Amino acid sequence: MNSPDKSGPASASLEDRLLEFLRRKDYSPLRVEDLAAALHLDQRAVKKLRPLIHHLLNLGLIAKVKQDRFVIPHDADLQTGSVKFRQSGVALFFPDPPSGGRAEAPWHIPADDTGTAMHGDRVLVRENKRPRQWRSAAAANHGGKADKLGRVIRVLERKHDTMSGSLRRDQQFWSVEPDDPRFVRTILVADPAGSGVFPPPKPGDKVLVRLAEWTQRHLNPTGEIIENLGETHTPSAEFKAILYKFHLRPEFPEPVQAEAVAFPPEVRPRDRAGREDIRDLNTITIDPDDAKDFDDALSLERLPGGELRIGIHIADVSAYVRNGTAIDREARERGNSTYLVGCVIPMLPHALSNGLCSLVEAQDRLTKSVFVTFAANGKIRATRFANTVIRSRKRLTYRQAYALLKENDLTVLRALPLPPAHATGSTGRALASLSDAELIELRETVRAFWSMAEPMRRARMQKGSLDFDFPEVKIFTDEHGYADRLELIENDESHQLVEEFMLLANEVVARALFEAGLPYLSRVHDQPDPERLVELRDLLATFGVDAGDLTNRQEIVRVLAKIKVHPQGHTLKTQFLRSLKQACYRASVDGHYGLFKKFYTHFTSPIRRYSDLVVHRIFDNYLERTGADTATHSTPVRYSQGELDTLARHLSLTEQNSTEAERETVKLKLLEYFEREADRTPRRQFPALITDIRSHGFFIELRGSNAYGFVPFSSMADDLYSLSGEGREAVGRRTKRKFTLGQEIQVEVYRVDRFKRQIDFRVAGSGAASGGGSVGSEITPAMASHHKKMRQDHPRGPRQNSVPRHRSDANRPPGFAPDSRQPKSRNRGRRR
Repeated sequence: MNSPDKSGPASASLEDRLLEFLRRKDYSPLRVEDLAAALHLDQRAVKKLRPLIHHLLNLGLIAKVKQDRFVIPHDADLQTGSVKFRQSGVALFFPDPPSGGRAEAPWHIPADDTGTAMHGDRVLVRENKRPRQWRSAAAANHGGKADKLGRVIRVLERKHDTMSGSLRRDQQFWSVEPDDPRFVRTILVADPAGSGVFPPPKPGDKVLVRLAEWTQRHLNPTGEIIENLGETHTPSAEFKAILYKFHLRPEFPEPVQAEAVAFPPEVRPRDRAGREDIRDLNTITIDPDDAKDFDDALSLERLPGGELRIGIHIADVSAYVRNGTAIDREARERGNSTYLVGCVIPMLPHALSNGLCSLVEAQDRLTKSVFVTFAANGKIRATRFANTVIRSRKRLTYRQAYALLKENDLTVLRALPLPPAHATGSTGRALASLSDAELIELRETVRAFWSMAEPMRRARMQKGSLDFDFPEVKIFTDEHGYADRLELIENDESHQLVEEFMLLANEVVARALFEAGLPYLSRVHDQPDPERLVELRDLLATFGVDAGDLTNRQEIVRVLAKIKVHPQGHTLKTQFLRSLKQACYRASVDGHYGLFKKFYTHFTSPIRRYSDLVVHRIFDNYLERTGADTATHSTPVRYSQGELDTLARHLSLTEQNSTEAERETVKLKLLEYFEREADRTPRRQFPALITDIRSHGFFIELRGSNAYGFVPFSSMADDLYSLSGEGREAVGRRTKRKFTLGQEIQVEVYRVDRFKRQIDFRVAGSGAASGGGSVGSEITPAMASHHKKMRQDHPRGPRQNSVPRHRSDANRPPGFAPDSRQPKSRNRGRRR
């Protein structure tokens, strides 16, 4: 029986009183009018109660049960969370973690029990408590272990209120086929001629639809066309659709643009006041060929006794982006830059990101510097920090830096080309224009950097830092925006050199802020769930990799060393990453599992990450507190713990959104690339490795591109193939031709379905089969970031797009999850 609530109206807000009352152990479900009586509400409060209940229902904080009575969801065996769909229609439900607790494992939701939910929606779910045998069978159908099965009761909040897709006309009906293959329903729309959209959409155009309320699963959803994005599958239309889906804005609001144009074109003498002037130091930058902005540089000083002082210099964005300005508010909202194939949606206006803050060659620039003194034996002897002004002597590409490490012949070095001017923010001077003395000094500088970075890297790995380095593939576009080239980028010494110094700066700054008692944003990577490591161990065994207790770090290191030389190492490393948790921001020192570091922050990429800008402002507090002579004269920004907690949550979400957008654009560009390959005459052949064999075909890994695909037997006209040898090979009935697990073959593109996002290959020379259904291989990303990116955690910020995998949900290799758990990197040498 419910006893009256004794708390007066002034003791707590109406929301607090209502929730406290519903959580009481003696509470039984009541209607609105009964709740008002039990709470002793006056007439004014009663008027507020119904809107409040509606608001709490939408948030999922309360639930409505039979006879319009209200309860806390948990008390009615209900759970709030988000839902993510697979192309087959089944979904995974991710319950909201309890306050201060760990997130529960996802539940499986059969397609018939998803109600009117869409991918990404916040929903209210009730557990389906079926017999264990039924749950086990359902789990097998859903591609994994299902401890819990659920049914969507109510959609609390739509992830998207608009959706892009291709316009279709079917007799008297108009409809839109959604771009997202995980949304299997077409959207009914009115005749576009009456939409008021210009130009009027025609069949085959990509359009943006505002969704109407959808409450009945047996009916198709409806919507209203609000924009014509252009012809479907053209680069322009696909780009616009990505922007709308992920709420990305290439342009900046007018107040931001007004502030940006007010900045001077170069550093003025008064801007250098109070800073340590180190423009005479031997300073260089090392970046990709197509880098648009340069936010870190390295300097070298040779000291007595064989010691080296290496300066790690980071663009001082905080000197220009003041807290609370229009630029600051916009940068905070964006959270980070988003790197799509062929373009970038910047966090900061061009005047700063590619101009005043970018550490271009031969220009004065304001920086925040970490100076590390190395003894002759390579040990770190001292560190110090300062606000500085630098001038880079040379902009190097990774190719040039690698050549300087390996090549002694100056003639060969001078022959190295500059990066294309249209592809980069600065080419720098050509090496051919340098004198012998300049080129030799440059070569010796890069080698000195590596002489310190190499032992640091070796020691880090020996301590237990996880090595997930493997080649990435970058997608290049032509002048019209179409994908036309894939290039394998190796993680060579030039990338590792930069990476080690960025990692070092992030760590020493984090430790200094902690020891000074200053709260800051940590980059956190939590320990993996033991259950997922057990699943990983079982998966590795199917590939012939024996693993012991993977909760033991040394065993993890040992297994990774095995995977590094395994023929399917790329596959296994990617699956290893999926077994780990996603890195995030947190206003507490919780450590970084992948790097095996207690103190770690993001300090080295403030042009691209707002988190780094926040840490720079806190860094100024440190300089002021420690009495550094180079502290700026303005009052440093001070953040409360609560402000940092809020920022950490927000920036983790913006990173995830950017990561998803980056994955989406990579998927689309890969489809585009392979579709164009299918139109080539003759078709190009790709070396591939057979990774898994099924009754209808086999999965392959494309060598040199880290892409994955599927070869259906229906594409092979030379014979009829079937499984034999315990599923480890496929044999032709007539020719006895064999395809064995681990075999290297040559393949070519067979067919591409842009709408289903599926691609099939065929064995080169096997002949083109006609007809036959395609199992297809859905294009999905090789890693998951936020990535926004884990090729472990990227110190420099993203720049380079990686090629994802190709596979279908229904036919993926054993143990493969449908969605990547780790963000992928975008820029070699700046991971973590």
